[in-house]
Amino acid sequence: MLVYPQIDPVALHVGPLSIHWYGLMYLIAFVLCWGVTAWRVRYSPRGFTVDQVSDILFYVAMGIILGGRIGYMLFYAWPDFVANPLLLFQVWKGGMSFHGGLLGVIIALWIYAYKMGKHLVDLTDLIAPAVPLGLGAGRIGNFINGELWGKVTDVPWGMVFPRAGSLPRHPSQLYEFFLEGVVMFAILWIYSMKPRPRWAVSGLFLVLYGVFRFSIEFVREPDVQIGYLAFGWLTEGQVLSFPMILLGLIMIVWAYWSKQRCNNI
Repeated sequence: MLVYPQIDPVALHVGPLSIHWYGLMYLIAFVLCWGVTAWRVRYSPRGFTVDQVSDILFYVAMGIILGGRIGYMLFYAWPDFVANPLLLFQVWKGGMSFHGGLLGVIIALWIYAYKMGKHLVDLTDLIAPAVPLGLGAGRIGNFINGELWGKVTDVPWGMVFPRAGSLPRHPSQLYEFFLEGVVMFAILWIYSMKPRPRWAVSGLFLVLYGVFRFSIEFVREPDVQIGYLAFGWLTEGQVLSFPMILLGLIMIVWAYWSKQRCNNI
């Protein structure tokens, strides 16, 4: 059994202001995503400028924050939201949904694409390889907070999380950091370095995230307010991830069948 590192969720205090590690992870995520995407634009012609990358990441940030919070209330805390809609604005109590954030990003990018006369999928193909860096940073934030832990286990690397009882559990946050962050970034980065038809990179992102998230849900403790939805193992995260896998496969097939022009070379 490994010892869970007791890390203060507050990274530093500036007067009366407390800066949390989780918030810093969001900042690190956006900086990393901007840097990688700007590099891609600077060293390979993709129809975008570095200034536009900054604008795109601003829209992405708004989509993540708004979509993530709204998605959490709709997907994971609907009864509480119906009883008290003001919970939507009480972000300090926690609660963000990746799937809600993804929908928020798509809507935000659609607005930007419409304003700039761009194709939405050219935007998603552009930023998709950088997104795993942000996902990885977010999972490190979850680990520091000691939240979203896994199921009870007897594997040698099991950890006792302070808020999860006295039994060792899977450090599922680290599994997600490795798969959704490191592995996804490596695959998407290598795949996108060569010319690909429009839709292909975005489709691969959806497939990879959906498969990894669906798999990790088997060892991740389900949200206590929801539990298992069916069969004694099906979780909300799996239900939300399966359409991503299906849609991603359709996008990849469509990309190579239609052979639309590539804008990520």
